[in-house]
Amino acid sequence: MTQGAAFAYIARSRAAGLPEPRVRIHILAGLALLNRGRGFAQAKVTTMSRRCELTGIGPMVGHNVSHSNIKTKRRFLPALSPATLQSESLGQSFKLRISNAALRTLDFKGGLDTFLLGAKDEQLSPRALKIKAQVKAKAKAAAQAA
Repeated sequence: MTQGAAFAYIARSRAAGLPEPRVRIHILAGLALLNRGRGFAQAKVTTMSRRCELTGIGPMVGHNVSHSNIKTKRRFLPALSPATLQSESLGQSFKLRISNAALRTLDFKGGLDTFLLGAKDEQLSPRALKIKAQVKAKAKAAAQAA
């Protein structure tokens, strides 16, 4: 790079008293981005959680044990699968990522509504908590109507 070349990029720590330039260059990507007071446009990175949305089961840690009894760390991931579950009281279906054991538990308990009403709030995901609140409100309205 030549010494005469100038960047339109100014570090935020150094730009305290300077007027903000209209265009900044993102050095890593080499892209010119318009800056309208919001800073750099950052890509929103979302990672899928390896946690069951109904039972809260997540990865566990253990050992691979060889024939010579050498132990190496490993992770036991839950068997998660996307499942579309039908709520009888709401008349809606919800797509949740749950473990296969939770699916068997749902069948045993008698459906999504009864499972959610009996589940603890600490183990449910935020999406499952919203569904539980809707089911509770519907059950309360049905109880008051009767």
